[in-house]
Amino acid sequence: MSTAPEPEPRDPKPALVFDDPLDQQSPDDTDRGWGERPAGDSAADLRRFLDEKPPHHL
Repeated sequence: MSTAPEPEPRDPKPALVFDDPLDQQSPDDTDRGWGERPAGDSAADLRRFLDEKPPHHL
């Protein structure tokens, strides 16, 4: 008797998820999501202010 080789297992297909997406916290629900920066030193804050200042505020 010859034994046939077993077929290679295929990757399972991803399951459909029917959760309510509004139940999950999105990145913009946090301070970090709105671009808030962690507390830093005042020199870095001044440097950022001067770098991001619009040209008409010279």
